[in-house]
Parts: sequence; structure tokens; C-alpha cells
Amino acid sequence: MRVKALAFGAVAAVAATGLLLVSTAARADTEWDLPTGYPATNLHTENLQQMANDVEKATGGKLKIVLHPNGSLLKANEIKRGVQTGQVQMGEILMSTLANENPVFGVDAVPFLATSYGDSYKLWQASKAVTDKVLDRQGMKLLYAVAWPPQGIYANKPLNSAADMKGLKWRAYNPATAKIAELVSAQSVTIQAADLAQALATGTVNSFMSSGATGVDTKVWESVKYFYTVDAWLPKNMLVVSKKAFNALDKPTQDALLKAVADAEKRGWQASEQKTREYLGTLSKNGMTVAPPSPQLKADMQKVGDMMIADWARNAGDDGKAILDAYRR
Repeated sequence: MRVKALAFGAVAAVAATGLLLVSTAARADTEWDLPTGYPATNLHTENLQQMANDVEKATGGKLKIVLHPNGSLLKANEIKRGVQTGQVQMGEILMSTLANENPVFGVDAVPFLATSYGDSYKLWQASKAVTDKVLDRQGMKLLYAVAWPPQGIYANKPLNSAADMKGLKWRAYNPATAKIAELVSAQSVTIQAADLAQALATGTVNSFMSSGATGVDTKVWESVKYFYTVDAWLPKNMLVVSKKAFNALDKPTQDALLKAVADAEKRGWQASEQKTREYLGTLSKNGMTVAPPSPQLKADMQKVGDMMIADWARNAGDDGKAILDAYRR
């Protein structure tokens, strides 16, 4: 009986050791938080979720990325700071919201500099290295950027010229949109994407510049009825990671992450372009007037763009000159 008891004790000890090893292995898995300011159904958020799924699969669960959409963990304007301070490991940021910090971040929101997907991608290739350099100095690593559909003008009344925009309560979400409000004599009101639907419903704003995707996300037809396809620019969301968090990963996990984000960037650009017509169709289906700008409105907005291109180039200095030279080659 004593031998059996000893044998049983040995088995139990081995089992306990095995459980301890399993528990230790489970604790060794790395979990990252990834906040974004956009809803779960947004094209960018869906792309992020696919990227997170790909990383978890490629690493066998060694790296798990938990996505927090719609400002649920950090508000959109808090995400960059959250990554810099280590509050979160990754974050998705609308690049142009950082233009006051460094003009380089605002190049894709300069009106009428790059107005098509082809030109927007070319501009991104011209500005990518400079953007990564700026982020690197701040303790972050650039992973990718994906464009939104072209920016048009939403309004609660018909617009035939820039003069018709005078006095409109204009939603601004970055320095460029605030500057446009100033140039057309609209009233600028800063509203983040997650708060836009409420701001429209309460009349805090009655006009703004954004993509068809934003209109669909916020069911904008419940508040405004006109969308003009001025195609002013294609802003980009960028995905960044804390260098400290990235460097703490082993090489195979780093490689798996970089492969997943490269796939996500390619997939995201394709999805954005494919969905553009779909978004405009949804706006029309819900009773909105979707139309190209009148010749006068187009000319007026081009003048705004010319002034803003010159301003941006002056403010961006040598980095800006390098970007524009590379883009225009």
C-alpha cells in the first residue's frame, strides 16, 4: 500500500508540475491593446481586426492584439499620447489631426494636392520615410497607413459657391478643416468622429468635410441632405506601435507582425477604393443629393487649396520640400 501511495504521490507531483508549466506558458503570451476612434463596422476597423486575427494565428497565440473600437478605451485625440506613454502598445491615428504638432503629419490633408487613390498612394510613398523619422524620435514605430475615400462637403443646404458656406456651423477635425472654415467664413467647431452623429442631431454642426464612409457611419442623412464630391484629399489613418513594446518581442513574432501589417496596408487601400462607390450609393439611397460641385464651387475650393498648399510648404520647411520634390518627380 505504501508503494502505491508513493507512486500516486509522484504522479500527482508530475501533474502539478505540468499544470504549473501550462500556467506559466499561458502567462508568457503577450497581449496588446489597440484603440481606434472609429466604429467596429468602419472599413479601417474591420481591416485592423483582420490584422489582429492574422497576427494571433501566425504566432500561435503568442501575440494577441485586442481591438477597442469607437473611442471605447481612449478617445481619438488621446491615442497617440497613450502609445507614447505606454498606456497602450498600439494605436490607430488620423494623421492630419497631428498637423499642429508637425506639418509632416498634415500633408495628406492639403486640399487638391493629391485627389485620387493613385496620387494619394504616391504622396504616401513620398512622405513615409519622413513620417517614420518623426515618430521614431517620439518612441514609436510606423507600421502602415491606409487612405479614406476622397473628402467631399456635407451641408444642410445647397451650395453653389464658397459664399454659400458663410456662417455654416462647420465640423473641424484637424487643422486643415479648421483653416478651410476660416477661409470660407464658416464657424469652426471641433468634433471627434465618435461624437459627430450627436453633434449633427443637436445642431451643433450642420456642415463638414469628410468621406462617404463617415456619412454612412453616422447616418448623416438624418441631419443633412447634400453631399458634394469635391474630392479635396484622401486623408490617412496610420497604425503605430511603441518601440519599447515592439523591441520586447522575439524576432519570429516581430516578423509575423510586420507581415500581417504589410498585408493589412495593401488590403486596406484596395478596400477603401472599392467601397467608395458603395458609400455614395448608400447616401443616395437614403435620400441625399450626391452631386459634383458646381464650376463656381470647384473654382472657389481650388483657390482655397492653392493657398493651403503654399502655407503647408512654407511651414513644413526642408522636410516638406523633400516630400513635395519626391511626390512631383
